[in-house]
Amino acid sequence: MEPAEKLSVTVTPAMARMIREKVEDGSFGSASEVIRAALRAFQREEDEHAERMASIRARVKSSIDDTRPNLSGKEVREQLKKLAEQYSSRIDDSAA
Repeated sequence: MEPAEKLSVTVTPAMARMIREKVEDGSFGSASEVIRAALRAFQREEDEHAERMASIRARVKSSIDDTRPNLSGKEVREQLKKLAEQYSSRIDDSAA
């Protein structure tokens, strides 16, 4: 374990009350333990956020690097309409 470094921290009255309550109800042995637990939770949150951002950046990069043609909504609808017409004509041909 690293050697401890003493810091002075100013918190709001509500935060101080919450810290005292956590010590008084036995959840933690001291105010320092409450603060350390909060900082560990904060670090986990920061790490998870960094992972989410890295994932988003990778997906954006993958999308940007995608060589497939970009189509507008209108172009997609036109292609789907053509495919539907082809499918429909095949059904008509097989029924005849």
